[in-house]
Amino acid sequence: MTTDIPWAALAPLLLLAAGFVVWVLVDIARADAVAHLPKWAWAILTVISIPLGGIVYLLVGRYRDG
Repeated sequence: MTTDIPWAALAPLLLLAAGFVVWVLVDIARADAVAHLPKWAWAILTVISIPLGGIVYLLVGRYRDG
């Protein structure tokens, strides 16, 4: 028995997730400083737990301007 994966339906979600991870990693790299963890730890957390790691970074680990 084979399971057919609907790649055409999953492709936009995979692209969105990959784009989100890249955006968060660029934000981490460009930041002067991040909160609670070192930059490398935020980067690993972001890549390992997609999308939760990036969401947590944006909510908790990023310093807000203003």
